[in-house]
Amino acid sequence: MTARLRKVARIAGRVGVTCSLLLPNSARAQNRGVYPLGMTALNAGSLPDSGWTYANQLLYYTRDQAKNNNGNTEPVTGGHVVLMDMNTFTWVNHRSTDGVHFAASATLPFARNSLTSDVEGPINKGSGFADSYYLPLILGRNGHDVDARVQYGFLAPTGRFRAGANDNVGSGYWTHALSSGQTLHLSRGRRLTVSAFEMYEIHTWQRGTNIRPGDTFDLDGSLMVKLPTGDAAQLAIGAVGYFQRQTTARSGSGVPPETIGDRYAVQAAGAALSAAFPKQRANVAVKYFSEFANRSTFEGYSLQIFASLAL
Repeated sequence: MTARLRKVARIAGRVGVTCSLLLPNSARAQNRGVYPLGMTALNAGSLPDSGWTYANQLLYYTRDQAKNNNGNTEPVTGGHVVLMDMNTFTWVNHRSTDGVHFAASATLPFARNSLTSDVEGPINKGSGFADSYYLPLILGRNGHDVDARVQYGFLAPTGRFRAGANDNVGSGYWTHALSSGQTLHLSRGRRLTVSAFEMYEIHTWQRGTNIRPGDTFDLDGSLMVKLPTGDAAQLAIGAVGYFQRQTTARSGSGVPPETIGDRYAVQAAGAALSAAFPKQRANVAVKYFSEFANRSTFEGYSLQIFASLAL
């Protein structure tokens, strides 16, 4: 493996909820958390209606600028592409007298990822069923002006993983996640809405590498304005963004000394368009994010398509 290729692989490391890029002699990098950034930017505090809801998100991330720990662009040639199809089933109980909901959900993802070098060609490519995410405990309240929820979840290493392989789809470790979402309706008729979603990822030891990845803080947000439309469809447009930061160092004998001080950071801003269909109990949305000022990871953009339907 050439020095340039090793640098591409080291910076790529592992990206996204399902995409561990574990390459020979460079498998020990960690350059993003497991949460797919941006997927909860809209209506982050709101729970679906009582009963079952199915949601599908198609998430496309492409990155072609390698950033070092100081945020400078590395002189390497290569890129990383991640495509994820997230299938989420959510159950919400009947609302109690004080408006509190209990809920649970399961997300079953399929992923395809590719790491390439302009010099060496394809380096890593994996696809298939990926790490699944479960929320056994969700407590939320949809209020008149404020919707809020708190939840505990865990990421199970159900995706294919083998240390040193070049076709991994999973992370190879369990992750515990504490998260919260808030949606504030700032005007009459809910014409102006602000949402925020926060998550803290606590990673366990990765099998086969003797590495415990550093913990991660994630933040999604949005500011949406409802457009004057009819009752059949409620349209909204606005700004979205996400932020991610490694909060603790990686540990274990498998961590290369030259990367011990690296802490990845990701930020992005973009726009979103959403539509709600009350009679059909359905929602759709499109989001676009452009990343900037990243550190210790690739930098690029994301396009995300969301649809949900009450069952």
